[in-house]
Amino acid sequence: MKYVAYYRVSTKKQDLGIDAQMIEVRQFVERDGGTVVAEYTEVESGRKNDRPQLQAALSHVKLANATLLVAKLDRLSRNVAFLSALMESRVNFVCCDNPHATPFILHVLVANAQREAEQISARTKAALQALKARGVKLGSARPGHWREREHLRGFRQGSAASAAAKQERTSAFRSSISPRVAELQARGLTLRQIADELNGQGFETQARNPWTGERVRRLLREIEGRGLAG
Repeated sequence: MKYVAYYRVSTKKQDLGIDAQMIEVRQFVERDGGTVVAEYTEVESGRKNDRPQLQAALSHVKLANATLLVAKLDRLSRNVAFLSALMESRVNFVCCDNPHATPFILHVLVANAQREAEQISARTKAALQALKARGVKLGSARPGHWREREHLRGFRQGSAASAAAKQERTSAFRSSISPRVAELQARGLTLRQIADELNGQGFETQARNPWTGERVRRLLREIEGRGLAG
């Protein structure tokens, strides 16, 4: 079985969390006898559903006819609505900590994780309010917070990546695969070599067949004819 692995931590200080997830995924794949064709890593809260790397992983899963693999369910999401939408999309996914869990059990586990996240958020807000009541300045209100970073004031970072991810999700098959083919072509690879690279990364044609040099040639002609190469 082909797997696309997805790893997530909430902050950049949790690198060991990524390592632990990779170990769990590696051990699961070895037991299962499968193959990891791609890996995606994200630093983002599990409460947020608009995650560029997750959307890229899901797109890869669909293109490669693979299965999304996560070390633990809460690395995927702590939101019941998100999990329901993912199940309805019929994307195959497996959690190493509960590989045989039924949809009902998965919903219960995510509901518990969502409740825990909400409780943590409520306690954090209460603590911040208590600090404010004592006159402590927080966040951007702290003296010197914007020093030498004035150009960042008022801008939301990551909006470009988010917009790109949304656009990718709505793209058709040729629009999704053409950037990868163009990248390989720019490296000077032959049609046969491009096909080998695509197969090695777990990608299949729209008809779920392996890539060949002739199939790459036809795809490039279709892209050029439809104006999708850019």
